[in-house]
Amino acid sequence: MEIWMIACQAFWFIAVAYAANGFAPLMKGKKPLDHGKMLGRYRLLGDGKTFEGSFGGFFFGVFVGLILLYFQNDLQNIAASYGFSLPNLNIYIIILLSIGAIAGDIVGAFIKRRLGIPRGSPAPLLDQLDFITGALLLCSLVYLPSLEIIIFLYIATPIIHWLANILGYIIKVKQTPW
Repeated sequence: MEIWMIACQAFWFIAVAYAANGFAPLMKGKKPLDHGKMLGRYRLLGDGKTFEGSFGGFFFGVFVGLILLYFQNDLQNIAASYGFSLPNLNIYIIILLSIGAIAGDIVGAFIKRRLGIPRGSPAPLLDQLDFITGALLLCSLVYLPSLEIIIFLYIATPIIHWLANILGYIIKVKQTPW
C-alpha cells in the first residue's frame, strides 16, 4: 500500500485523539487535577493538567468523532474509489480514543514530574507520544489498527506535534515552542 493511503487511514483513525489532545490546553483551565498535591519533592501532575482541559479535550474529541461518523460513509466511498478503505469508526472507538489521549497525556505529565522535569520543559518523545500511546492502548480494548498505521503514527506524530507547538507558541497559547 502506498504511504499516502496509510497516512489517510492513520489520520482518519487518530483524528479524535489529536483533537482531544490539542484542544485541552486551549481551555486554559484553572483547577489542577492534582489539587496542588505533592508526591515527594514534586507535584503529582502540575498546573498544566486541569479539570477544564481534561473535560474540554474529551468532549471536543468526541465532537470531532461525531463529525467523522456523520461523513464516514461518503469518505469510505471516496477512499474505495482510490483502492483503499478507512478504518470504521464507531462511538466506542471515539470515546476510547478521546479518553485515552487525555489519560496518556496525564500519565506523561506524571512521568515528567517524577523525573523532576518542570512544566513546560521539553521531554523529547514523551511529550509527543504519550497521548498517542494512551489512545492506542485504550482503543485496543475494542479495535487495533494495522501495524502500518501504528508505525506511521509513531513516526508522524512527533513531527506534527513539534509543528503544532510552534504554532501554539506563535499564537500565544503556549509559553514555549516545544
